[in-house]
Amino acid sequence: MIHTTYRGFAFRLRVVVPLFLAIAAFVSGCSHETESSTATVTEVAKPRSAPPQDLSIYRGLPDVPAPTAPTVTCDYVGRGGTLPPSSASTVGIAELILDTSIGAIPLVLDRTQAPCTVNSFVDLARRGFYDGTSCHRLATDPGGQLYQCGDPTGTGSGGPGYTFADEYPVPQFAEEAATSYLPPAVLYPRGTIAMANAGLKNSNGSQFFLLLGDSLLRPDFTAFGRIADAGMPVLDAAAAHGHDDSSPLGGGVPVTPLVIGTIR
Repeated sequence: MIHTTYRGFAFRLRVVVPLFLAIAAFVSGCSHETESSTATVTEVAKPRSAPPQDLSIYRGLPDVPAPTAPTVTCDYVGRGGTLPPSSASTVGIAELILDTSIGAIPLVLDRTQAPCTVNSFVDLARRGFYDGTSCHRLATDPGGQLYQCGDPTGTGSGGPGYTFADEYPVPQFAEEAATSYLPPAVLYPRGTIAMANAGLKNSNGSQFFLLLGDSLLRPDFTAFGRIADAGMPVLDAAAAHGHDDSSPLGGGVPVTPLVIGTIR
């Protein structure tokens, strides 16, 4: 919980509110996947306000809560298509490797942190859902550096045909917001793997972010693992070639394509 004096609170408003307007434009439509139709990308102003160089003044992610049981029941909601198993483990990690057009990118997924998300990602990977898909968007602005991946249509509107509930850190911040002041943006650290969503509660599907730098995002995105150290230089080298600046959300199509061949 944040406790401030009136003067301290006013300072936070001067710093955070202008930044929130930029961040809202950046992430308001990060994923537009729907269950039964293709959504239209909302035309929004591209963020031009740069965050302060010292991002440490912003809230970070909370501690991961300990699981209350070795498994949980996941509710995957969809019409048609194949749903993941409804039971997910809350213990241990899943180590996967993205074999991509730019090289191998190892991932470490945390079942304790987000068991239903990891369960879904692993199931999609095993079924070959991600094979041949591209990371269709790259953003390189300071405070918002990421690849957006996992859409089989390559448009930002595709998904697996089902959705599921938000997990860490979304519920923790929701509880705090109900009782105290909550900043409109929090710091997701470099290397985080987080779900993209349709800007609606519990709208996770298949799209995900690979964060290339410490990024200020709304506390609405499920974080479910990290990019292993060996994968960061691979991503950094490709991202250095930039993008075409075509996305109304910020960034655009990567100049160097990043295509997932297989996940093993």
